Amino acid sequence: MPGFIGLIAMLAAAYFSYAMFAGGNIIVGVLLTIVFFWLWSSSMIIEPNGSRILTLFGKYQGTLRQNGWYFVNPLTGKSSLSLRARTLNGDRLKVNDSAGNPVEIAAIIVWRVSDTYRASFEVDRYEEFVRLQSETAVRHLASTHPYDAEDHEISLRRNTDIVSEDLKSELNERLARAGVEVLEARLSHLAYAPEIAGAMLRRQQASAVIAARQKIVEGAVGMVELA
Repeated sequence: MPGFIGLIAMLAAAYFSYAMFAGGNIIVGVLLTIVFFWLWSSSMIIEPNGSRILTLFGKYQGTLRQNGWYFVNPLTGKSSLSLRARTLNGDRLKVNDSAGNPVEIAAIIVWRVSDTYRASFEVDRYEEFVRLQSETAVRHLASTHPYDAEDHEISLRRNTDIVSEDLKSELNERLARAGVEVLEARLSHLAYAPEIAGAMLRRQQASAVIAARQKIVEGAVGMVELA
């Protein structure tokens, strides 16, 4: 029930308890005192973007999401669960990309709980579930895309917006079971693994030189054809 109704009941119990003690009616006074503390133990405050999951004798009773002051059955179990957005700063992972090259990759995930029942009862330790599934999704993303590629092919380095959207979509699918919604996902680190970084840099430089020479040749051929 709303807090102000419980407050009125508490004040009434306190007033009549005092009156009973003053009038010598000890038994009724003690009973009203018990009622007062019973009401006090059943009160709770929910802050903005907070929630309380209510259970009674192991049965789910519902979730309170609206911030405010409430009174519930004191026998009811009350578990707090934050609905605020959270940030997961993933560890750097070493993964082979789709071309077989070892790369280091990490991602930042912004997420929040959207379904309190699933987060509480469908998975064990939903925060750990988010961390493990995020790591799995990042590994899968890296293994299905090349680090770098030609312009017509999606790569981790060139197409960061597309890759981030792919990661977000996959995470939302993986985390739906836990009642978690991914608000944003983006790569925070991407590089070749140290053991091949030097060789890949030289390869990129050579590819750039070849591409530049090809452009020069194409330009010269075009000028000859125009002449």
